[in-house]
Amino acid sequence: MLQGRSAGHQAVVGLSDARSRTVNLENIRIVLVNTSHPGNIGGVARAMKNMGLSRLVLVQPRAFPHEQAEWRAASALDVLERAVVTETLEEAIGDCQFVVGTSARERRIPWPLLDPRHCARRIAEVSPREQVAVLFGREDRGLTNDELQVCNLHLHIPTSADYSSLNLAMAVQIICYELRMLLAEGNVPDREDDHWDTPFTTRDNMERFYVHLEQTLTDIEFLDPAAPRQLMARLRRLYSRVRLDEMELNILRGILTETQKWVEKARNR
Repeated sequence: MLQGRSAGHQAVVGLSDARSRTVNLENIRIVLVNTSHPGNIGGVARAMKNMGLSRLVLVQPRAFPHEQAEWRAASALDVLERAVVTETLEEAIGDCQFVVGTSARERRIPWPLLDPRHCARRIAEVSPREQVAVLFGREDRGLTNDELQVCNLHLHIPTSADYSSLNLAMAVQIICYELRMLLAEGNVPDREDDHWDTPFTTRDNMERFYVHLEQTLTDIEFLDPAAPRQLMARLRRLYSRVRLDEMELNILRGILTETQKWVEKARNR
């Protein structure tokens, strides 16, 4: 058994080296938010199993478990049985380091946006080391702006202008197929952060950071809570694009804490 910090670090790096070029489907979860029709949940389970994915998370489904979900799932009942149901999106993705949100329309503030093929490659690149979530929204209106703002990038599936509506299971099938093709290739290019020295931070920790950041910006009167405009949304986009590891996040939160201390001292003079 390896002893000490340096030996443990070598073991982790060696594991990363061995897996860095292989898609890890076990680290990828499909998250359905507020799904209205139970049949669509079954269709998604079937689409996932066709392509070898098994981790399904349901955020406040309107009806589940349900016989229609079981009927549509066909031979993918095991995916349904293992599905995790949560009350909030935060519960569903809190331990994830990389989050993708599907978006069917333009947003006021542009976000990093990829088609399914390029998005699948980004997911594949991080999947050996990180927990990944791919979010799909409501059948009638997709994900809200707030939900999309927790994502690192957005996925858009190009469709014909004559008929752009995609069934939920069909949309899931497309991204799962692209991941399957990359798995079949067995050759995912290395990235600069493949051998990063510190794990990337989780979504839970990022949300705590955003609360801390907003409070500090308010304390120094840089942010007016009564008229915030798009400041926090743009800062979210910045940090989601860059991605922080745990050490970097701790450094930034330490700076925020010390800033708040100086503001308190100034107020007490």
